[in-house]
Amino acid sequence: MPMIDVYAAADTFRDPHQLAADLARTLMSIEGVPDIPMFRQNTAGFVHEMGAPAISNVDGDSAYVRVQVLTNAGALDREKQLAVVSRFTELVATAAGDPSVADRTWVLLTEAVEGGWGLAGHANTNEELVAAAHAQIAELSARKSNDG
Repeated sequence: MPMIDVYAAADTFRDPHQLAADLARTLMSIEGVPDIPMFRQNTAGFVHEMGAPAISNVDGDSAYVRVQVLTNAGALDREKQLAVVSRFTELVATAAGDPSVADRTWVLLTEAVEGGWGLAGHANTNEELVAAAHAQIAELSARKSNDG
């Protein structure tokens, strides 16, 4: 269940909440995970707005955006990495209402080590996450069969 952190100067985005939701939804889509509560409720974006003086390049410019994406190990193959960086850069620039922000957006892809992914108080392995997803899919399917 990925976590997305966006760091930018305050007032960079018109609707930070919508940006966070759009990034989370986009990442789920790119990863190709099932659309189940386990993933919907635990794939989240966080927009951190900072004062412009807290951001600077060598020349003193502060109009940069940093997006850090944390996924479980192996979640993104090369094609998915390229898609995440491209789509996230596009979403950030759109949310800022300024296409030039794309040229100043850094997207960092980070993988949690095996067992380094905590959810509900437990450090999960990839195998445990897959098993939990399969269990939830089976439970939802059984409920749907009983209701229908």
